[in-house]
Amino acid sequence: MILHVVLAGDHVRLSESAPLPADFAPKGIIPAAVIRDADPDSSPPEIRTVSGETVFVSAERRTELERFCIDNRIPRRSRPDVWGDLLEPFLDTAFTTESQAATQARLDQAGLGPDEVASIRHKVAPLMRAYNTVHEDWHHLGLADLLDAATAASIPQHQQIKPSEIAAFCAWAMKIADLGHFHNRP
Repeated sequence: MILHVVLAGDHVRLSESAPLPADFAPKGIIPAAVIRDADPDSSPPEIRTVSGETVFVSAERRTELERFCIDNRIPRRSRPDVWGDLLEPFLDTAFTTESQAATQARLDQAGLGPDEVASIRHKVAPLMRAYNTVHEDWHHLGLADLLDAATAASIPQHQQIKPSEIAAFCAWAMKIADLGHFHNRP
């Protein structure tokens, strides 16, 4: 989910509520001091907190995010797209054996072995199949898509994440996304 954010001086203000972990951005404010890094070049651009939460910024605000990072000395860092690899089977595309092996090798580097990958994919399969039935994406699905799917009204009710479980689901997904950060530090 891409949040409407205002990048203001030394903080980020979330201008709409979102199903995020309860302790995430009290009062909708994220001080620059708790921002670990950002990736204005990712799609969509990302801000990550020291505790591993991810906030997505509209691509229209990419330049504003770059300036915010410079002004607040926030490191720019790209991280491996763990969810892009995990959600690869849900794209409307066929993948070769070689491509699947390369994907698993990247997931191994992030600390996710084949059994854990299978378990995660099993958990999100109904949600992502329903989501991509609507979107028919053949190029890329990632964390932003997963979080969008978790809250999408277009998902049949029996496949939706229950409202009482959305915050925990988002926290779980963000923790997995952050695996690439911890296993691939420079």
